[in-house]
Amino acid sequence: MSENEEELKQELEKLRAENRALKRGGDLQLKVSAKGAVSLYGLRRFPATFYADEWEKILGMKDRILEFIRDNDAALQRKN
Repeated sequence: MSENEEELKQELEKLRAENRALKRGGDLQLKVSAKGAVSLYGLRRFPATFYADEWEKILGMKDRILEFIRDNDAALQRKN
């Protein structure tokens, strides 16, 4: 195997490992987007991105959201 082939093989394995880690989900991460919003990574393929005031409004509704989930539990699906 040539040196170039070995390098490609190592890079491919590195990318495969990164892909496995992303698919596993893992920890949730917060980042500041290019437009200054807050992006939550790790729930889905793409991040959930809202501006700070929008996150504050959502988080201020925490109790209402949890109550809504409890009240509608039978109709809701969960992703495992």
